[in-house]
Amino acid sequence: MTPLAVHIKHAGKVHDVELDPDLPPAAFKEAVYQVTGVPIDRMKVMIKGGVLKDDTDWKKVAPKAGQTFMVIGAAGELPKPPEKPVVFLEDMNESEMAQALAMPVGLRNLGNTCYMNATVQAMRAIPELRIALGTSFPLDVLPKALRDLYNTMSQTTESVVPAVFLNVLRQVVPQFSELDRSKAGMMSGYAQQDAEECWTQITNALKEVPGIDDSGRSVSGKKFVDQFMTGEMRRELKCDEDENEPPTISTERVLKIECNISNTTNYMLSGIMDALNQKVEKNSSFLMREAIYSQTSRMSRLPSYLTVHIVRFAWRRDIGKKAKIMRKVKFSTEFDALDVVTPELAQKLTPVSRRLKEIEKERAERRKVRKRTKIAQNSAPAPAASRSDMNVDEPQAAPTAAPGELEEEGVYRSRELAELEGLVDPSLKEDFGCSVTGLYDLVAIVTHKGAQADAGHYIGFVKKSVFHGGNTMNGSASRPEKGFDEDDEDWYKFDDDKVSIFPKEKLGTIDGGGELVEPL
Repeated sequence: MTPLAVHIKHAGKVHDVELDPDLPPAAFKEAVYQVTGVPIDRMKVMIKGGVLKDDTDWKKVAPKAGQTFMVIGAAGELPKPPEKPVVFLEDMNESEMAQALAMPVGLRNLGNTCYMNATVQAMRAIPELRIALGTSFPLDVLPKALRDLYNTMSQTTESVVPAVFLNVLRQVVPQFSELDRSKAGMMSGYAQQDAEECWTQITNALKEVPGIDDSGRSVSGKKFVDQFMTGEMRRELKCDEDENEPPTISTERVLKIECNISNTTNYMLSGIMDALNQKVEKNSSFLMREAIYSQTSRMSRLPSYLTVHIVRFAWRRDIGKKAKIMRKVKFSTEFDALDVVTPELAQKLTPVSRRLKEIEKERAERRKVRKRTKIAQNSAPAPAASRSDMNVDEPQAAPTAAPGELEEEGVYRSRELAELEGLVDPSLKEDFGCSVTGLYDLVAIVTHKGAQADAGHYIGFVKKSVFHGGNTMNGSASRPEKGFDEDDEDWYKFDDDKVSIFPKEKLGTIDGGGELVEPL
């Protein structure tokens, strides 16, 4: 349907805006915000019979060209125009495009939506997800909205207003439509939400997205989340008070592993092990009473992307609400999961894991040699040309490689890849999407600022190499895009629409007082 030119009346002034009946009401509200400055969470657009809601069907409203809508709400500061004129990608030359695309874009906060913005940015660190969303048709409403949002983010250099995705998210998960009860009247808006819950709900909504094969094509009969984000946990429950009672073994599929925080937890791995090794009290059919059991959990399948939830929000019965655990918990940028897997899986992973560690050391050494060689070449004076050198008729000798000279890096990578593939266990090779090494690089973080569980602010962090081709599944022998320094381990900080470089050395500053959701 063709967009309609309508009028908006607010605070005695009339504004002209465009209404597209093919887009959800959230898009129209965003247009109203642009001219009135009334935040969407405080805005009431009056229509016949009531107020325009996010799930209102435009067909029932039947808007007409020239129609006037009354808008109620206190205006805040009007959105500022960009400091520089907006330039579209198709109007840029190659150098301008390369510079513009080097920095990813942020997402506008639409009123306590930092939890969603940080989660969406963290999920963008999974390149296979974007491939699956782009090759699967048709998609359900939330996966489709996420695909469209990622496409928009990759085609602009300005921050994106995620109004359509937010509207769909609230329709699919009504809990995210909860209002902030601490404020009343015109100042009321949507409440702050938990980023971990947002991650879980979006992941659940992606469960029907078809899987992909190693060439990126959609595969029927497989699901993307099952392939790349789901692990398998084997749990053994053994009674501590009766040795004759046989242990019970169960297996369940998990989307994350948890890191519990106690008074002695200083490192992420110790918190994970505390969550995997627990004491539980349950009824014993042998003893006919309550008894203490030891529950030992180990991963029998590792996904390519492992999510670790550092549990910082816990329910306190004494105060009747969630409270935040502020203790510092150190985490590393590399994680060896062999400590958390079953002995059977560890045996399969060890050969390729051990060799990959050796290869990483060899790569680092080659990078040092190449840098030293480059510095030496740039500082050495050019030899003067002799008369014989200027004889163009004289045939030139073919250049010869000096003893110990390095080959092209691509030659090494191809050789390493072939060697690693030969070490991969056949059963893991058939399970496309699982981790074949058990070694993970930290690529994304979601952290929470503030002392209150139902307030504060969420920020996302994503490793720079994710956006420049330097990160691929299972630590394979890939190379980053041309022009990107392989030694660059800095991060992007996504504070809603503010995107900045975050040095790797500062990662230690976010190990306390923040909830972390880490897809590795």
